[in-house]
Amino acid sequence: MAHAVYAFDAYGTLFDVHAAVRRYSGGIGADAQLLSDIWRQKQLEYSWVRALMGRYEDFWTLTEQALDFALRKVPSADPALRDQLLEAYRGLDCYPEIPKVLTALRDKGARLAILSNGSPAMLESAARSAGIADLFEEIISVDEIRTYKTDEAVYELITTRFRVYPEAVSFQSSNRWDVAGASAFGFRTVWVNRSEQPDEYQDLPPAAVLTSLDGLLALD
Repeated sequence: MAHAVYAFDAYGTLFDVHAAVRRYSGGIGADAQLLSDIWRQKQLEYSWVRALMGRYEDFWTLTEQALDFALRKVPSADPALRDQLLEAYRGLDCYPEIPKVLTALRDKGARLAILSNGSPAMLESAARSAGIADLFEEIISVDEIRTYKTDEAVYELITTRFRVYPEAVSFQSSNRWDVAGASAFGFRTVWVNRSEQPDEYQDLPPAAVLTSLDGLLALD
């Protein structure tokens, strides 16, 4: 294969970040998607702000804080659902093509890894729940270095762990800002643009854009 290592972002790329709220949408009502969008937006915002300040809190703590804000912001959502929503987040659904694509990559000799902002316990729980944990050689959390993407030290975790140069790595993410950071580091990047968002960070383009991971093997 053209790349020795295939590294994947977790949330939004492998795991559907809106699956937790979707499970309880009947009890939340018409504002369920709004609640989920705010939860995700604040989760990411808190990671960026913490990284810039150099005041690290692990991603599970930020996930809890982001949900608390979202529940206050969307008063129609019952705050009594907080614990159920957090428990559901520990076992998010993976996207339907993921097991097939990962298995095919592994069978072709690729080394597979997750590289995520998620805390180790979050990532292990989600991967086990989705039945894909055993497909990965490494599940790597930023918790090792106590900062968040897009710090180049995060992407260096892959090259250090696998003892490869950046150009030997294909990095897949649904987050355009993550793709920009990985491109700047030197990875071959694939933007999994599931919701067909407009492009940005024009100076740091992905090598390819897919609407799902189904087309990943065809790139090589």
